[in-house]
Amino acid sequence: MTQTAQVNIIARIRSDFSTKFGIPRQSGLVEELEAAVVFEPEYRNPDALRGLEGFSHLWLIWEFSQAKRESWSPTVRPPRLGGNRRLGVFATRSPFRPNPIGLSCVRLLGVDLHTPEGPVIRVAGADLMDGTPIYDIKPYLPYADCKPQALGGFAAQPKEASLKVACPEELLARVPEQKRAALLGVLAQDPRPQYQDDPARVYGMSFGGLEVGFRVDGDLLTVCRIEG
Repeated sequence: MTQTAQVNIIARIRSDFSTKFGIPRQSGLVEELEAAVVFEPEYRNPDALRGLEGFSHLWLIWEFSQAKRESWSPTVRPPRLGGNRRLGVFATRSPFRPNPIGLSCVRLLGVDLHTPEGPVIRVAGADLMDGTPIYDIKPYLPYADCKPQALGGFAAQPKEASLKVACPEELLARVPEQKRAALLGVLAQDPRPQYQDDPARVYGMSFGGLEVGFRVDGDLLTVCRIEG
């Protein structure tokens, strides 16, 4: 017998990603990325955030709202392995799960208690699409959550930023100054699906209300278009 439970959306993320394409594959990979956690009206109570400023990092528990499926598969193809090998869904962080729940560790930048939208939490390093529903927020506890001796399986080593990014100054000038480092950091992570490698193809990515076009040849990513 299938059991269900009600889970309330307490907030939504406000980020620079209007689509999934380009979002870093894990939280914290691009620390320059800033986002905001905006609470739903019934949860806009400053008392709920009392004491939060004493923590440097937070856990966000959220929904893969763009990855819902009617059924589930016991195996998935992790992009980290090139999409060529199947592993058990519970051995991966694939969004295609029986329950589409995501978990991200973000850095706390600040808490604005009195805005027109109620209290807002500002964070860095989030890997969430704009509007993503958030189910819960919990403080990161170094003594309990940090396990230096832990094993990382097939993802033991982080995937380092692998591309050099060339962006003409006249194009980069179209990006707000406070967002330029974040955009370049995202591009360096190689936003393409890991099974695609066509140097002639122009890829398009939405970022901060801009459309960014780029090509990749070897380890060089060249930005060829930024339009508002």
